[in-house]
Amino acid sequence: MDKQLCFDWGMSTKKRGSFGKSKSNNDEERVKFLTVAQVFDQIEQVSGRLKITKLLADLFKSATPSEASIISYLSLGQLHSPYIGTQFQMAEKNLIAVVAHLTKLSEKSVKQKVKKYGDVGSVLEEGGWKAKEQLTVMQVYKELKTIEKMKGVGSQESKAHALEKLFLKLDPLSAKFVARIVVGKLRLGFSDMTIIDALSWMEVGDKSLRKIIENAYNVCADIGFIAKTLKKDGIKAISKMKVQVGIPIRPAAAERLPTAKAIIKKIGDCVAQPKLDGFRLQIHVNKTHQKPKIAFFSRNLVDMTYMFPDLAKAVSKLNVKELICEGEAIVYDQNTGSFLPFQETVKRKRKHGIEKAIEQMPLRVFLFDLLYLDGHEYLSKTHLQRRKKLLSLFKKTDKDTVQVIDEKKIKTAQELEDYFNENIAAGLEGLVVKREDSIYQPGKRNFNWIKLKRQEEGHLEDTIDCVILGYYAGRGKRARFGIGAFLVGVYNKKIDSFQTIAKIGTGLSDVQWKELKKKCDSFKVSKKPSNVICPKELYPDLWIAPEIVCLIRADEITVSPLHTAGKTDKTSGLALRFPRFMGYRPDKSPEQATSVKEIKGLYKDQFAK
Repeated sequence: MDKQLCFDWGMSTKKRGSFGKSKSNNDEERVKFLTVAQVFDQIEQVSGRLKITKLLADLFKSATPSEASIISYLSLGQLHSPYIGTQFQMAEKNLIAVVAHLTKLSEKSVKQKVKKYGDVGSVLEEGGWKAKEQLTVMQVYKELKTIEKMKGVGSQESKAHALEKLFLKLDPLSAKFVARIVVGKLRLGFSDMTIIDALSWMEVGDKSLRKIIENAYNVCADIGFIAKTLKKDGIKAISKMKVQVGIPIRPAAAERLPTAKAIIKKIGDCVAQPKLDGFRLQIHVNKTHQKPKIAFFSRNLVDMTYMFPDLAKAVSKLNVKELICEGEAIVYDQNTGSFLPFQETVKRKRKHGIEKAIEQMPLRVFLFDLLYLDGHEYLSKTHLQRRKKLLSLFKKTDKDTVQVIDEKKIKTAQELEDYFNENIAAGLEGLVVKREDSIYQPGKRNFNWIKLKRQEEGHLEDTIDCVILGYYAGRGKRARFGIGAFLVGVYNKKIDSFQTIAKIGTGLSDVQWKELKKKCDSFKVSKKPSNVICPKELYPDLWIAPEIVCLIRADEITVSPLHTAGKTDKTSGLALRFPRFMGYRPDKSPEQATSVKEIKGLYKDQFAK
């Protein structure tokens, strides 16, 4: 699929307000970029989710369909949907000379200001030049795309020159936000969920359309495409949104229960599949063009196709025209006949040395679901129907590399317990238990799928995916590392924010502490992000943008008078008892970390056990 599909649709002739209009007769160029910069600046000054939503809604209301699409991406610091990605490949240090020339400061002074303010954009905001033009959103967007595409020898100099010319056309406030987008540090403190709320407010003045818009986004995970469709064709078109090969579907997720008995009590007769400790892939195949297109999207919907030429070759053998399916990729040790753990499998996610990695770490993909096939959606089909059709595709395929995962019918808790123990003995994580009559629900987590994982020491039956929010300066032995503990949180979807759940100081070696500090420093910000809810007593010495997802093991979840995970006016928050760092989860986005809702469920499960 053409990655610019969402910009090829016709424009709406419907006018929606005059806020921020330019004098251009071109319906694609109604909003000035300065208007967008002013709204972004206002968003930085407020913390209330509703205020942010209304500011975005007013901005969308003033925009044409194409502009609404672009603004959606820009507000998340991107030029495209995340599955396409935005790669300026221009480090902040390469902008120092440009900023020094524009602001008439020495490079040393600029560096000092960058260190003080936290980013190069804030230094540009102090610039004294006046804009040569009043560029529209579309004009700035096109220039940024041109800069992004600059490659090869001398491209860094070309990009710097082009950016300086663009900055001079803009006012300093606009230049501030353009610079942040280029270096990947916009971070306005909200996610795509807030944009969905804003689109609802744009249409009807409240959040009543959120469910319809979110359902469309779950099926077609391109927020700009959703915004453009809504502006052009209205909510009816959104409610009829269809799967499109090449645009990822937001993956369904499993709930958790502590025991086989609890699972059978919850869903009765079921099927169970081995739970592999690999990374989840959504596979898109399109053979309707002269050159077949095969794409692999990660759990957080990032295109990783170029990393897996071996998998693409194997998948291309399937006798299909169009296909969307899901699977788990895991490194297979041909010498021992066993699978390697996640931390080894994740090493296959690389930009360089791919051919060598294929030889040293061969992957196998176990497909577990079918979502679309040759013009037909399978989301509304039962698991039994989807699996039957998926199995029918495998006749002449290279089954050593790509195959359908095993599955066993289960009627009793004892059968489930026995099958679970069999998989644990084989070195696997456990089971994913599924209802045979369940449909596939994109972007939803429910009891259609239930994880049953190996229990380790302590009372908590699963690890927690947390987001790192900041760190504390080291003391004693760790003083030389500059980091001694770090603060983590979990995601609260209702308020599109991260709430604290633990302060962690164990589980890392000296080397890992140094690595963690380096990772954190690359995302440091000058103040608490607006989408982080943290009591002042827990404020870290250095805040970071919520970007790094890590794996945490804890003994149990306890009620906390301090931590904010799940905290309300009437109830205390929840915290992890004896939390230990286990590793990173680069396959997950911050919003895919363990949710507050899941934490509450795990807390209740402790008492059920």
